[in-house]
Amino acid sequence: LKEIPAFCPLKVVGFEPESQSIIKMDFTAANSDLSKEIIDNTAVFSNYIAQKLAYNNAIYGIGGYNENRVVYKRSNVFDALPNQKPRTLHLGIDIWGKAGTEVFCPINATIHSFAYNDQYGDYGATIILHNFFPENNIEFYTLYGHLSKADLLNIHVGQQLGIGEKIGHFGEPHENGQWPPHLHFQIIIDMEGMKGDYPGVSSIDDREHYLANCPDPDLILRMMQFAQ
Repeated sequence: LKEIPAFCPLKVVGFEPESQSIIKMDFTAANSDLSKEIIDNTAVFSNYIAQKLAYNNAIYGIGGYNENRVVYKRSNVFDALPNQKPRTLHLGIDIWGKAGTEVFCPINATIHSFAYNDQYGDYGATIILHNFFPENNIEFYTLYGHLSKADLLNIHVGQQLGIGEKIGHFGEPHENGQWPPHLHFQIIIDMEGMKGDYPGVSSIDDREHYLANCPDPDLILRMMQFAQ
């Protein structure tokens, strides 16, 4: 998948590194600002993100791939399965910003599946694209989570999307799983039979399997180099 960037002339979100700033966001235990009071209250959590962006004059906050996070304690969606640890390891990159921020298709694709995963702490509105380059025999999937519920209207499985085509928007908390507005972007090599959903967080026990199946999304985003 290291060849992917050659096929990505446009970005997943509008970002101009020459004139706009982005900052790294840390949701591990190393971030002492993340109190339980912030994590457990969606409005307070959203305000925390907004204040961080405003203080740094940044359009987006970004990060999270292979990050062992503390924020998943806010939802039982991530509770431990039998004989496993809770799910805390993030498998995508999150881009935090304003609700309504437009999301684009950076690579020619078809819609593999979509769903409204409406449990507290889940993805909310989710679209998964199938990407295939026959000339290089490269095939993979991209997951867009925490979108607006309206983005699931008037789309269908198998629908073709062109480079730069708008596919969604950052959803409001009431429709994105009760999270501050952001996009969860994830590369998936094998969907393992799933449709409309795929784990965006794994247990530490399953780290090796999921990181192998979910490469660094910055292969496409190419935004981390600009984050301060």
